[in-house]
Amino acid sequence: MTKDLGYNKFLFILPFDHRSSFEKGMFGVEEQGLTPEIIEKIKEEKQIIYAGFKKAVSEKIPKGLAAILVDEQFGDEILKNAIKESYVTLLTTEKSGQDEFVFEYGDQFGEHIKKYNPVFAKALVRYNPEDKQDLKNRQRASLKKLSDFCHSNDYKFLLEVLIEALENQLLRVNGNKKRYDKELRPHLAVEVVKELQEEAIEPDVWKMEGMETEEDYKALVNQARTNGRKGVGVVVLGRGAEKEEVEKWIVNGAKVEGVIGFAVGRTIFWNPLADFTNGKTTEDDAVDRISKNYEYYCDLFLRQKGIL
Repeated sequence: MTKDLGYNKFLFILPFDHRSSFEKGMFGVEEQGLTPEIIEKIKEEKQIIYAGFKKAVSEKIPKGLAAILVDEQFGDEILKNAIKESYVTLLTTEKSGQDEFVFEYGDQFGEHIKKYNPVFAKALVRYNPEDKQDLKNRQRASLKKLSDFCHSNDYKFLLEVLIEALENQLLRVNGNKKRYDKELRPHLAVEVVKELQEEAIEPDVWKMEGMETEEDYKALVNQARTNGRKGVGVVVLGRGAEKEEVEKWIVNGAKVEGVIGFAVGRTIFWNPLADFTNGKTTEDDAVDRISKNYEYYCDLFLRQKGIL
């Protein structure tokens, strides 16, 4: 196991490494339909999110706890500025919108990480313990490469796991996705962490879908920190959910030692950006709303930890 595995601060991530969801959801195009004009608009909108992040840090959020997660394709200038300004930075490594994890830049993934020298390299993987074995093997082999690269080159490694329901799993809960989230997914999450650990895939931080109870978070943290991994943390991802649901996930998670923060993106920035794109609001108003939304979740987490 890697020496100094883990992360010893809270981590409040504003993720806007979305690519396919921006292309489709905000502008209604597929990747192959991108025009230079749309590319510039996406870059502009990501700059608005970044401005909201910086405003929140200047007003309220401790700089050492605030973090941005962005992609190289649309966020090159943002990454360079954020690193220059000493913000906590995370760089995404996966090709967007894929069912199976593949590196955005293939075998050159390490060169692209070194180009920016972020604090964290991040990967998103769709992984279910009951997936077909060959799919699991391929994904684990790629994640092992990234894990080893990070730990050999003094980068922190954050792994985001989405555990999407398989048909046979949905049948167990009569097709009810809310029951799947509540009754099946927490146990599957523990199993995912265990399986990947057994393959020597060692995130410093696990970015996991929100859960309903403290007990579910405790079981997840216990597995994440098993066998001497005592510094490893868990952050709660927002999954683009409604505000009330994200609040519940964060409040429940923050009650548990080892849950060190959150990664909430679309719930924070999507509506302000959509209003700006559709001409319903100004850029300054969008920045202000993003800033206040981000501050809200930071306050919520810190209050639950008894710090505010």
